[in-house]
Amino acid sequence: MTDSSPITPPDFYSRLRDQLIKAVVGQEDAIRLCAIALVAQGHVLLEGVPGTGKTLLAKAIARALALQYSRVQFTPDLMPADIVGTSVYDLASRTFALRRGPIFTNVLLADEINRAPAKVQAALLEAMEERGVTLEGQQLALPAPFLVLATQNPVEYEGTYPLPEAQQDRFLFKVRLDYPAFADEMEVLRRWESGIELRDPAKAGVEPVLSGDDIEACRVQVAKVVIDEKIRRYVVELASATRTAPEIALGASTRAEVLLMLAARALAAFDGSEFVTPDHVKALLAPAFRHRLILRPEAEVGGQTPDSVLEAVAARVVPPR
Repeated sequence: MTDSSPITPPDFYSRLRDQLIKAVVGQEDAIRLCAIALVAQGHVLLEGVPGTGKTLLAKAIARALALQYSRVQFTPDLMPADIVGTSVYDLASRTFALRRGPIFTNVLLADEINRAPAKVQAALLEAMEERGVTLEGQQLALPAPFLVLATQNPVEYEGTYPLPEAQQDRFLFKVRLDYPAFADEMEVLRRWESGIELRDPAKAGVEPVLSGDDIEACRVQVAKVVIDEKIRRYVVELASATRTAPEIALGASTRAEVLLMLAARALAAFDGSEFVTPDHVKALLAPAFRHRLILRPEAEVGGQTPDSVLEAVAARVVPPR
């Protein structure tokens, strides 16, 4: 940055988005939610069929922010040490040395997280929550900022270990990447035909225009956004309504309330608002809660989804004025 003044949240989001859309076409909602998670210090579970840009999105975020990036392909034979690290014997010095795993990075893509066994998933989720790992009795902090983007395929479950809802609760958002609109797919083909390789953010024109310091400066500004007592009550009422809804067997947790509030504050800051409104909360209700709910069997048989139930819940709870 050439200007010495602190970056504002609207400027931060605008700069980040302008770079990401050079590579990621037609996924505006996913871009916005990942930016919110980054500022709110949350993690994102990306769900979509192959070829919708999940890996590309993670790589583009890391490049635009000039951050370290690691990718781990989760497989059934993966071990916790493969991502966290292990102690390796050095023949020359005749001592054991710690070899840090790929989790020691800023942006970690946990590709197809539901293909790894429970021990590996638990090791990753613990690191996400604690922002650190324990290696050979040593507590090691992870680099800051630290963002996990975990992906899973919603259509192929053979040989997978689906994340339990209690573990999904560690993620701020569950983002669904659908097929782009027709015009966006035409744009993807046009770029490839013109020689722009969208699989590589650098070749697609994504430039490192921000930094970790900009993220921290943005977080400071976001923390100044006012959350009124009525908004906090509204968040709690929404979560409570999911616990009493007849379609839901397990509703949103207290952690879900906290994360929704913090995410709404980040969204308000991106919009240039000095305070959080009910619309900011409602806009993030589905991505913040959809992966934390367990529907009753009769609701699923009736064709209900977490999103449709959350829409009904939001309609029953009166927002503050």
